This record gives sequence, structure tokens and C-alpha cells, in this order.
Amino acid sequence: MTLGGAYATRNYTIKHLQDLKGKAVLTETMPFTTDEAVAAEEAGIDTLKVKFDPGNPAGAIAIRNAAPNTFMTFCIGLTKIATAAEAVRAGYDAMEAGADGIMCQWGPEFIRAVSDAGIPVEAHAGLVPRLSTWTGGLKAVGKTIEQAIWIFEQIQSFEAAGAWAVEVEVVPAELLAQISSRTRLVTSSIGAGSGGDIQFMFAEDILGNHAPPYPRHTKQYRDLYKMEQAMQVERVEGFRDYIDDVKGGRFPGPEHIVKAPKGLIDQFLAAVDGDQRD
Repeated sequence: MTLGGAYATRNYTIKHLQDLKGKAVLTETMPFTTDEAVAAEEAGIDTLKVKFDPGNPAGAIAIRNAAPNTFMTFCIGLTKIATAAEAVRAGYDAMEAGADGIMCQWGPEFIRAVSDAGIPVEAHAGLVPRLSTWTGGLKAVGKTIEQAIWIFEQIQSFEAAGAWAVEVEVVPAELLAQISSRTRLVTSSIGAGSGGDIQFMFAEDILGNHAPPYPRHTKQYRDLYKMEQAMQVERVEGFRDYIDDVKGGRFPGPEHIVKAPKGLIDQFLAAVDGDQRD
């Protein structure tokens, strides 16, 4: 049963994921459409993340419903809450919407409040894009001893606050491997090498939904952007062919219309012309 009170089937629980720490590397992605969510579950992706806006939850709920059997973390935006009480409320809203846990970019104070309320919470360390002004922009973090110690101490503070997992983004691979072995938190690596417990990449990167350039830490396993561009060309050409056929009198043809029964038009004209003569 979920924290929201619904019976559900999932491939993992928090305990399963904690028990697998150090024993297996799992896969994780964030789908942005229901089609991507369905495909990820059918393919066997271990865990999913979805963006969750407490004020507009429909998108997250649709993706939750599209992949009902996969462990799913709802990611609450940094600016969506402003107090510990709001964090708890947003966490409960996420759990009632079907989340198996939440992810946040909050500090230990808010994490502690949410954890104390019984909500499984995943923290975020390393490169945190929304806070990247403090670490020099969208680039790797942890390449100096000062930053490496800071990341480790930050993760320790999340653990002490009650988090069960932490997403670690764009730090040296060897650093994450050492940190992961020194924390009880389940570590989700995005651009941080293979030393984490979960390997995370956005669905749009895996599927190649966008044109280059691509983030260095991603790999495109399909080129859906190229396919979509080709489909767009076909859409335009299809509309042009339709316009040409209509203007050239080739559409509709005999196979596209309903023929009037024999005598119907004569009867119609007689009736209409008769009415006009009167």
C-alpha cells in the first residue's frame, strides 16, 4: 500500500532498493510523456522520476498511471515550497498522487521535516542546476579537495536529516564511488560515473529527442529528433499534395463520394423547381 492509501503493485519498495545497495546497479530515467513512461516500463527500466508541480499535478499523475508497476519518485521543484510545513504538504500531495517517494533540492531542515512525516525523500548533491550560480555554472563539481569534502559533508547532512537516497550530478566518477561506499544513502548517478547504486539519464537523452550538442555525460541510443524532423517534412508534403489535388480537381474522386440513387436528383430538381415556379 502506498503512503497515499492506495493498493498498488511496484517492482521495488524503498527497502528493496536499500537492500540492493552495493550489490547491483539499477537503471533510472525521467520520462516526459506518457508514451515514454509506457515504453520505459515495458523495457524494464528499474525506477522512474517525474517532475511534480503541487499546483498542477495532472502531468505527473498521467505518467504515474502510464507506468503503474514501476517505482516512481516525484521531483518537487526548488521554488515550489518556501517553508518546512509547505514541504510536508507538497510531499503528502505527491504521495497521494501515487508517488513512491519524493526528490528535492532542499536543505537538511526541510528534508528532516519531510522525513519525520514518514515521506521517503531523495536529496540532490554535486551539480544542482538551479543552484549552479554558487558552484560556477553548469559544469562539474568536486574537482578540488575543498569541493570534494563539501559534497561528502553535504551528503552526510542529508543522511543525518533522514533522506534515504541522493542524486549525485556531474562529479568525478572516482569521487562518487568512494562517497557511495561511505554512506547508507542509495546513490543515483547522473554524469557521475558507474560508482553509484543507480544509473540515471533523462529519457530525452536516451532517445535522442533533441538536436546536438548533447551533454557530455549522455548517450543517444536512438535518434528520434531526426525521425521527427523527417516526419515533419512528410506532414508538410502531405498537406501540399492535398492542396494540389483539391485545386486540380483530383480530390475528391469517385472512390471518396457517395453516389445518389438513380432518379433521386431528378426528383429533387422537380420538387425544387416546382416550388420556385409556384
